Amino acid sequence: MGNFSTIKRRDFIGTTATAAAGLTIVPSHVVAGLGHKAPSDKLNIAGVGIGGMGFSNLRRMESENIVALCDVDWDHSKRCFEHFPKARKFWDWRKMYDEMGKSIDAVLVATADHTHAIIAAHAMTLNKHVYVQKPLTHSVYESRLLTKLAEKYKVATSMGNQGASGEGVRQIQEWLWNNEVGEVTKVEAFTDRPLWPQGLAAPKTGMWPPETMNWDLFLGPAKFRPYHRMYTPWTFRGWWDFGTGALGDMACHILHPVFMGLKLGYPTKVQGVSTLLMTDSPPDSEMVQLVFPARPKEKGIKVNFPEVQVNWMDGGMRPLKPSDWPEGRDMNVSGGGVIFHGTKDKLICGCYGEKPWLLSGRDPKVPQSIPRITTSHEQDWIRACKESPENRTETASPFSEAGPFNEMVVMGVLAVRLQDLNKELHWDGLNMEFTNIRDNEEFKFCIDDGMEIIEGHPRFNKVWSDPINAKSFSRELIKHTYRNGWSLPDMPQ
Repeated sequence: MGNFSTIKRRDFIGTTATAAAGLTIVPSHVVAGLGHKAPSDKLNIAGVGIGGMGFSNLRRMESENIVALCDVDWDHSKRCFEHFPKARKFWDWRKMYDEMGKSIDAVLVATADHTHAIIAAHAMTLNKHVYVQKPLTHSVYESRLLTKLAEKYKVATSMGNQGASGEGVRQIQEWLWNNEVGEVTKVEAFTDRPLWPQGLAAPKTGMWPPETMNWDLFLGPAKFRPYHRMYTPWTFRGWWDFGTGALGDMACHILHPVFMGLKLGYPTKVQGVSTLLMTDSPPDSEMVQLVFPARPKEKGIKVNFPEVQVNWMDGGMRPLKPSDWPEGRDMNVSGGGVIFHGTKDKLICGCYGEKPWLLSGRDPKVPQSIPRITTSHEQDWIRACKESPENRTETASPFSEAGPFNEMVVMGVLAVRLQDLNKELHWDGLNMEFTNIRDNEEFKFCIDDGMEIIEGHPRFNKVWSDPINAKSFSRELIKHTYRNGWSLPDMPQ
């Protein structure tokens, strides 16, 4: 393996997948029998999507061998390539897996949202440990798939919601479970995002991509559209085909203590409302309401978990302050905030579960019952990678939890995109389908608002799509149809 011949590596049993038609990887068989590494041994880590957050993650993994780097935009990734000069460089993660499968122990995925699942899923079928940036996936089905693949292959996994490793999330869980605020029946949460443009019509004309970018590989499983600089690199979050808007960007941070502290599962009801909803771009601001049924009380927990309503806001909106809110105190901490409305008190925290406090002013003295993480989120995942499945202490955000949690997050996207059905949607989480969308229901999207200023007055000549069948559209949102040449592994039974 050239530069890597002297690097310590796990002795993988089996071979890597071979490329099928085109460049699609279809593993010929599963690598099996992984053992564990001593903490002093180094993992061989590959990074996919390394120009932004991926570079930041990799720098926190420098205790290990960074052996391969992959990105579709080599100009945006230049700093990372220069920082890790010994790593092999790739445009296509499929080629990287094919050529270096035996040399890689673990994979970081920090690409645009729409390619998280396909890169991580194939890595897991090759028995690679995976760290995937948030949101975990672009769709409900993809989240379910990664959850089940992690269970099947018993690899170490983590979603990149780094606040999960912080003190606040653990403290909130302990306060809630010790009945410090009573039964929680409503939660309000918000973020100050987006920071990138949203609510846009798609560009009417395309552009030639830069020579340093492979646009076809960026699109990956998404349907083809001509390149435009509005789509990437950071602005991908503001386009439905590639991102999930402010909700997907920040709810995986802000709602994590809600999901964990209240032992949430699948919601049963959901609805969304927003500013003007465009065909291609998330709205400027939105509100989502998810209803979760009562959950059974677990051993050692002193509080009941009744039906709870979780409300989300973004784009500048935030909850109204309770009447006894301390004057002058900002609700926004590090990009957002949460209010847990309990029958005894209200618990408030910021983004990542930061700085939790009770509205009553009490300072609960609750014994610590949840182990603390003293390293970084990334290093805790590395620790888990080196442990055998039988003796592994799970990470702070393993796919067994991050998968169902991410389903909750992208469910909010579904609610917003289906809002013009003008009703509360009923969700069957186990079967991943809406139960009250009729076969013949239709709605339209706004393609262009057609705004003009005439003699100082705004005029709108909105352009609408043809009628869209709601049931077919919802199924496509739940489980995407991938572009020809791109495919996911099968869902484990």
